[in-house]
Amino acid sequence: MTNEQTEVATLGAGCFWCVDTLFRELRGVKSVVSGYAGGTRANPTYEQVCTGATGHAEVIQITFDPTQISYRDLLDVFFTVHDPTTSNRQGADVGTQYRSAIFAHTPEQRKIAEQTIAEISAQKLWDDPIVTQVVDAAEFYPAEEYHQDYYTNNPNQGYCRMVIAPKVAKFRSKHIARLQR
Repeated sequence: MTNEQTEVATLGAGCFWCVDTLFRELRGVKSVVSGYAGGTRANPTYEQVCTGATGHAEVIQITFDPTQISYRDLLDVFFTVHDPTTSNRQGADVGTQYRSAIFAHTPEQRKIAEQTIAEISAQKLWDDPIVTQVVDAAEFYPAEEYHQDYYTNNPNQGYCRMVIAPKVAKFRSKHIARLQR
């Protein structure tokens, strides 16, 4: 039996298919579940979320070992794998469900998220300001099973080849030191 400590992070970075795979590859990440958070409808379906009427964002919920990867490290990755300056949009994916959001589970997570945004903003990495929302963690609803680990299970699907594969390649080259061996 182990005394392994874990924490949870919930992040919205556009299409959950695009970021699910990336975070699964990080050393210290125990699990990643694609789902929905931040809206008003209980137990939403993908089709309902896609209408924009539920208020939910597509998110990933990450369970991680903070002795192997910190919350700040997760946020550093988060800010390199999507555009945090576009409101309700990531590439061709448009709608409130694709917003950039950090759902803080604790006051400490909120503080780290706000500090990270302030530090990154001061570096002026983007021409436009960061619009990532930092909000208290909301009820999380796992997405349907076919959305889980989508890229790994559907590598030849068109969206995966055209959108996700280049993102995965860029991620792997940029974060090689953080990847599971």
